[in-house]
Amino acid sequence: MAETYTLNVAGLTRELPICPLNEKLDIAAFVMFSDVELTVACAKELIEKCPECDVIITAESKGIPLAYEMARQLEKPYVVARKSVKLYMKDCISINVKSITTAKEQTLYLSFEKAEMIKGKRVLIVDDVISTGESLIALEKLVTEAGGEICCKAAVLAEGDAADRDDIIFLEKLPLFFK
Repeated sequence: MAETYTLNVAGLTRELPICPLNEKLDIAAFVMFSDVELTVACAKELIEKCPECDVIITAESKGIPLAYEMARQLEKPYVVARKSVKLYMKDCISINVKSITTAKEQTLYLSFEKAEMIKGKRVLIVDDVISTGESLIALEKLVTEAGGEICCKAAVLAEGDAADRDDIIFLEKLPLFFK
């Protein structure tokens, strides 16, 4: 049987599998996909902690359910920074990012149309987990380049040292598991 970490968040309990990241570090895998109850509860609790916004942005892909549900509850639009340029995306701005859970550097893209949705607006950046903060930095750069004003950065979980940051809002801490 695999080792797990018991997470209590937004009034719910989940058993997260502990997965090896490298030879020195394991992480608890938090995935909101398919867990509607968890997504709805976390969105509601995060909304209560965040200031007003005009639009929400997240990075593809694990933050999408949370961004969608927060946008739905707030009746606000949301934008997804994509990991590749799609045929319908024109005049993109892009930022490179290296995430802890991804093997290689990636690029996040925002089409001109989505950048216009952000321009001059109060933007709430959301994600499922903030760990190294690299994805967050990339989203901040995209929002700034698009002319948006970042009003808040929020996540369900802050992993490791991210829990010590004072510039983010999160619901619970997620420990790292050193070998």
